[in-house]
Amino acid sequence: MCGIVGYIGSKQALPILVQGLRDLEYRGYDSAGISILNEGKLQRVRAVGKISNLVVKLKDQNYPGTVGISHTRWATHGGVTEENAHPHFGHDRKLAIVHNGIVENYRELKKQLEKDGVKFTSETDTEVLAHLIAKNYKGDLGDAVRRSLLQVRGTYGLLAMHSDNPDVIVAARLGSPLVIGMAEGEHYIASDVTPMLAYTKKVTYLDDGEIAVIKRDSVKIVNLKDEIVTKSTTNIEWDQTRAEKGGYEHFMLKEIMEQPTVFEDAIRGRLNMEEGTAVLGGLNISEDQLRELKRINIISGGTAYYAGLVGKYAFERLAQIPCEVDFSSEFRYRDPIVDKHTLVYAVSQSGETADTIMAVREAKRKGAKVRGIINVVGSTIAREVGAGSYIHAGPEMAVASTKAYTNMVALLLLNALQLGRLKHVTLGTGQRMLESLLEIPAKMNEILKQGEEIKKIALKYAGYKNLFFLGRGVNYPVALEGSLKLKEISYIHSEGYAGGEMKHGPLALVSEDFPVVAILTRNQLYDKMKSNIMEARARGAKTLIIASEGDDEAKEVADDIIYVPKTMELLEPLLNTIPLQLFAYYIAVELGRDVDRPRNLAKSVTVE
Repeated sequence: MCGIVGYIGSKQALPILVQGLRDLEYRGYDSAGISILNEGKLQRVRAVGKISNLVVKLKDQNYPGTVGISHTRWATHGGVTEENAHPHFGHDRKLAIVHNGIVENYRELKKQLEKDGVKFTSETDTEVLAHLIAKNYKGDLGDAVRRSLLQVRGTYGLLAMHSDNPDVIVAARLGSPLVIGMAEGEHYIASDVTPMLAYTKKVTYLDDGEIAVIKRDSVKIVNLKDEIVTKSTTNIEWDQTRAEKGGYEHFMLKEIMEQPTVFEDAIRGRLNMEEGTAVLGGLNISEDQLRELKRINIISGGTAYYAGLVGKYAFERLAQIPCEVDFSSEFRYRDPIVDKHTLVYAVSQSGETADTIMAVREAKRKGAKVRGIINVVGSTIAREVGAGSYIHAGPEMAVASTKAYTNMVALLLLNALQLGRLKHVTLGTGQRMLESLLEIPAKMNEILKQGEEIKKIALKYAGYKNLFFLGRGVNYPVALEGSLKLKEISYIHSEGYAGGEMKHGPLALVSEDFPVVAILTRNQLYDKMKSNIMEARARGAKTLIIASEGDDEAKEVADDIIYVPKTMELLEPLLNTIPLQLFAYYIAVELGRDVDRPRNLAKSVTVE
């Protein structure tokens, strides 16, 4: 949520800032603004709504400056107004800041500043921070930011510039990501690497409690104690073309279609067919330590949580170790029982999910071994856990996650297999699972080729106000994820349920106006699931069935049917989720929704 872009160099800053904000639109926002230093004065333009509204206000304006900061805001403190949009000025209008995060003690700070005669023009906590830094400014912007942050409780990713210090931008981070891109005679600063890919792939990530004083030809990083911090640089492996739509109407559709390719990236080099196991050296845990594990916890949120539920089935079936899956936002508040014999997997696409970061720290505090399953290299969670597996899905720009989900599932399956082979899984079973995994990309392509047929089916359901998604066993998480996708991007109310739970209450809602989407693939729960579907049909519900290829019997309980290739039961979520992604996508398009940036949502939830 919210996006930050800054630039200092020799180029005109304005086009870099505007394009950078566009590259960050997927994060979710409701207003945007820029500030540029021109001839010793700060100029600022802000607008409510889309970046296109900001561009209209910038038209025919002359902003030749080469130092600037910009921001897309997602409202927290104060409504969606131009006055609340960033950047915010200090009281003397010589200082401008942009800020992601929340200043928890802003009321106390605001009262003191008001006593000192400061007048406020917005409802935001960020303006408090701007006035505080301006008050503490004594000629050294970096020191003013540092001393101000010592007074702040909360989280922040911020950039500051001052008209009396025209050759410096100061960046600071606590809980909200910032990355610095390095090029000859210039630097780029942003919430993630996307806006700088066209200019550089050499980056440095700020860690919590760090402040960077950024000039055209240098970067000095200190901590809150004003001690110098030595940082390493990272080279980004993917390029800008992978962050573009590639001819598709939406990023979401592009990312759905990329799943066969990125799945291959996820498993490449990680399969040992001879031993029937996975090779995941990034765990940094010995085989003896793995054998001593007594409990597994998976912490995550949203789509990653549903991937974790698939992982639970895999760990308990293959490794026969108790596995719990927690929403990260609940994990640290329920006093979880973890110790040195517990392995905690933190699952996150961005690696910047605030509640998952906090849950990671709680698990480490209690002595658990913590490992990441992350997409973004160098992200906060990846650095904090120091070990784990990257899912290699490439940049995921649409807010609703698709390809990252399937790759998260893939990595959880590989981790479960590796652990299972150390305990109970036979060589033959391991080899069959690996062979099945190698067949998944081709089977994904078979489903994607049905896109037009799935679209026709989806349009039949676009007019309904409510839908149920049902699954059992390993396909119960698939139903939950299918329901989430529909509500995220189409704004249609939907619920995901375990099929057997319908008769315990939800069945009261089923009617001819409340269709059911059910996963009925050929596995051990086939007959049970079929009975649950029949219960819904008996109450007049229209049914869309996801069934295994060649299953004519499934037609008996289907108004509409989508066939998927057969695979091992534990691997079914890798395939069964894809038609539900397409189903949600085509309904959302038909309803005219903003598919890539649905209302009220952000790609990376960086505040609790």
